[in-house]
Amino acid sequence: MSHLIERARAFAIECHGSQVRKYTGEPYWHHLRNVAIIVDEFGGTESQVAAAWLHDTVEDTDVTLDDLEAEFGPEIRDLVYWLTDRSREEGINRRSRKALDRERLARAPEAAQTVKLADLIDNMKSISANDPDFARVFLAETERLLEVMVQGDPRLQTRAANQLRDAQMELLTAHLAEMTRREDGRHNSER
Repeated sequence: MSHLIERARAFAIECHGSQVRKYTGEPYWHHLRNVAIIVDEFGGTESQVAAAWLHDTVEDTDVTLDDLEAEFGPEIRDLVYWLTDRSREEGINRRSRKALDRERLARAPEAAQTVKLADLIDNMKSISANDPDFARVFLAETERLLEVMVQGDPRLQTRAANQLRDAQMELLTAHLAEMTRREDGRHNSER
């Protein structure tokens, strides 16, 4: 592991502190590690892997973009800038916020879109496995994001699209099984 990546890893773990993943209760930094591993496996640059570790620091901690620039330089700061959800303003509903994020990410450079694809891949896995109701919303949002994020690594685009399709099929299968179970129950109670 390079010195830059090790510094980013340590910084992210310290900044996220005792935060945990919503569904699993595991330390939040596990998500950051997963994203960094995916970026690295697909040949990401040292800066992309470092940004993968840091991609949620501005959004979820007290760290600012200026802090990141002072610690890691302008390239990392810029990558995290593109990856930070800045649409969390009061009074804006989720659909409008996600539309703003989608517009921003459509303009993001290849390096940032590649990290975002890895983030979506890890989040799809966690959300689909643990919250089928929210997964329907999240997967629809992800589908719209994938339509506009066309500059990221093509292999990651394919992996994200395949994972999205598989997650949507799993949800549909579970929904159909539930409908069948209910229908069978209703027929049995009528007998």
